[in-house]
Amino acid sequence: MAKDLEMGYLLDFYGEVLTQKQREMLRQYYNDDLSLSEIGENFGITRQGARDAIKHGETALKELEQKVGFAARYRRVQQKLEELEQMVIDARFECTGPHPRLTTTQYADTLNRMLELIRSMDEENES
Repeated sequence: MAKDLEMGYLLDFYGEVLTQKQREMLRQYYNDDLSLSEIGENFGITRQGARDAIKHGETALKELEQKVGFAARYRRVQQKLEELEQMVIDARFECTGPHPRLTTTQYADTLNRMLELIRSMDEENES
């Protein structure tokens, strides 16, 4: 199942580089969970023809990701943004909640960790 999620993600990210027919076949296979026979029937081709077109599309998406790596980079940045958002929520609560618990030093440390995350995202975009 993880492989299906990965291919669906690559399709969402790079799908526009495929032909419209390949993109639609992959969408039906991964997003709509249609069988190869159903896809073949939808496109007036054999099950084997649908399988071949899907395999070619998968290969193109994997090769593109291997060469440029934008999808993986985007995922890493998104993960850091989520982490940063949680740090902000936690710090805000610890400073303004019913029983504030952060000292000035702890708050400064939290802000420094946030700044490190922001800088690491900037470095991620430069590489």
